[in-house]
Amino acid sequence: MTPGSASALETFLAVNADVIQCELISVRGSSPREEGTFMLVGMGSIWGTIGGGALEYMVIEHARRLIAAGRAEEAMDVPLGPEIGQCCGGRVKVALRYADAGLRRSLAGRVAAEETGAARVYVFGAGHIGRVLAQILALLPVRVEVIDTRQAELDTLPAGIAHRRVAMPEAVVRAAPSGSAFVIMTHDHALDFLIAQEALARLDSPYVGMVGSKTKRARFAHWFTEQGGDPEALARLVLPIGAQGLGDKRPSVIAALAAAEIMVHVGERERFAGQQPAPAKQGVASGH
Repeated sequence: MTPGSASALETFLAVNADVIQCELISVRGSSPREEGTFMLVGMGSIWGTIGGGALEYMVIEHARRLIAAGRAEEAMDVPLGPEIGQCCGGRVKVALRYADAGLRRSLAGRVAAEETGAARVYVFGAGHIGRVLAQILALLPVRVEVIDTRQAELDTLPAGIAHRRVAMPEAVVRAAPSGSAFVIMTHDHALDFLIAQEALARLDSPYVGMVGSKTKRARFAHWFTEQGGDPEALARLVLPIGAQGLGDKRPSVIAALAAAEIMVHVGERERFAGQQPAPAKQGVASGH
């Protein structure tokens, strides 16, 4: 279950009878998080984050005092400077409100909507790199799904990672929602090529990446153009993925760098299109 997800929120609310929602309702100057970001505070745990540091600890303590006193709401006006041991230099207002049944339903709907609207990333191949990449992406504000023709490989994925066994993975590309990203790392180079061919035909895709080497890129480029592919489309193909000039071939390193690449491409496309979604404002759940 991904921290910060709708499922994690449901679990948190189920085990915490008394909860205070703490939301940044005003942000001036520099702040760790944006206006509208919220976290939920129970007596023994929290869900989400408003940026950590002294501000967050101060708000958590204040919220728990409200719960202990049986009070429903309050507001805090906090300067993010030396007074509280932070150096952001901005100022935030935090609204604290008891999460009754109505607010709980509202928060669940809000988080579910954010999750539904997140960019889709399809990872083709559940091998060594694919497994690690899927786990990393599951922690980020995207919706990841692993596609493979081999059930045995899919069975090695951690619980909670969406996956499908598909006989013709390239068909998944054609049916994917607009704005989907595609990462290709199957066990078969010929299958990689077919998937990439379909992905490069999707002009709405912010990221098309394939694991491999410069030699594999040259072979794909030759095959792609022979198949009638537009040579200019090859400029959109990231191959090798996760290179970043390191030359490190360990699966975990490649996966981490590829995840960063994907997030950069997805973010750039969203800003360019003027469709920057609201940040994943619930943040990452943690316990204190």
